[in-house]
Amino acid sequence: MIKMKTFKRLIGLLLATSVTTGLMVGCGSSKSTDDSSKGTESEEAVTDESSEEEPTVVTAGDENGTEFEMWTFVELHAQFYQEMVEEWNKKNPDKTINLKMTVLPYGDMHTKLQSSLLAGKGAPDLCDIEVGQFPNFLKGVPQLEPLNDVVEPYKDSIVESRLNLYSKDGDMYGLPTHVGATVAFYNTESLEAAGIDYTTIKTWDDYKEAGSKYYEATGNYLGTADTGSIWTESLMISELGSDYTDKDGNPQIDTPEMEKVLTTLKELQDCNAIATIAGGQPDNEEAFGEYNNGTYASAIMPMWYMSRFINYMPELSGKIAIAPAPVFEEGQDRSVGGGGTGTVVTNQCGDVDLAKEFLAFAKLSEEGNIKVWEILGFDPVNTTVWDNEEVTNNPDNQYVQYFKNNPFDVLKEIKEEIGLCKVVENSPSINEVFCTTTLNSIFEDGEDVKEALEYAKDEIDNAVQ
Repeated sequence: MIKMKTFKRLIGLLLATSVTTGLMVGCGSSKSTDDSSKGTESEEAVTDESSEEEPTVVTAGDENGTEFEMWTFVELHAQFYQEMVEEWNKKNPDKTINLKMTVLPYGDMHTKLQSSLLAGKGAPDLCDIEVGQFPNFLKGVPQLEPLNDVVEPYKDSIVESRLNLYSKDGDMYGLPTHVGATVAFYNTESLEAAGIDYTTIKTWDDYKEAGSKYYEATGNYLGTADTGSIWTESLMISELGSDYTDKDGNPQIDTPEMEKVLTTLKELQDCNAIATIAGGQPDNEEAFGEYNNGTYASAIMPMWYMSRFINYMPELSGKIAIAPAPVFEEGQDRSVGGGGTGTVVTNQCGDVDLAKEFLAFAKLSEEGNIKVWEILGFDPVNTTVWDNEEVTNNPDNQYVQYFKNNPFDVLKEIKEEIGLCKVVENSPSINEVFCTTTLNSIFEDGEDVKEALEYAKDEIDNAVQ
């Protein structure tokens, strides 16, 4: 008779060894968001599944301008670029652009792009690439154009870790869409009713104490023990100055730092500060319902999670405060970037210099980053915007209206404390093992952390061979 734990490990091993590098990885999400009407499309909410849907094609700009073809997998991104090409043409009447944007299903787009680059024909001039897919396009000699020269004028204003995410050997090949700074979202109404002041939560020990108190007072939980994502683990491992991989991209799983992260989370679960959540993590529709009914009073998530509150938890408006995430010890970095899309210029582009100029304007300029905030609802990578009070304190902005405090006040507080979890070739396998077997074995089956990590190492080693 096979024991249940052993059976789960066998299933997990089969799944892990079947993983391809086309999976969303690293600080990734398992949720799929396809409803463009919600205004929440983001690269953080996609899967590797293909679709039979017909591609959407949008053309914008000057029909007499230089023609560029662009691919993306998010409809809202096309809307963003549509506005940015119009802005570019106003500012640059001597070098206008006509941009043809095709919105393709996530899996189809990345597969088609890779095939076209390998074949040396058929690729677009510009393209969005999801962060988990990006390592696939950096193998060997990248078929992408280095962007260092157009980044340089903005470099002092851009969150450095987000540029590093799309770099290889000192060359930057993709421009980021957002910071994705991980923060804590607190339901202040629920916490205050239990006698808890969220501003006093500075460390994970504080979080544990507040969580225990909250459970005793309400029978509900302060936070979540996630089994289907590694958002919190990524934050905590970054706080300890470590990562899932070493400097050469090799998995490093059974480390003292990772053991400390998971042991701390298990202790939080044991004292009822956190509990497993429907769907395995905060970013799914089952979980949104749990937040709405008060089962959980906080979420440790990247800042793009703001859009989930706006669209799926409107009744919590005015109750949710944003704060720096807890740390092990005060003085550690309090955030890490999560999720993302790197936009590239391919080596098949007809006018590389103009494409690079336009891309830098759209993704790095203050004008572009204001649109990133206003259209996409993302935390912009250009920190100049953070100090533009006309934008950040606009009383008509839905995010300013919804949250109890201003999101940019928190961003400015943690500006120099936003770490990086690398996304490399082995990241998909690591993500899959953790989210398929490891976290379930710890938080659902009560398996010893050290033992679970030893099995995780074996599974990952088999998967990456």
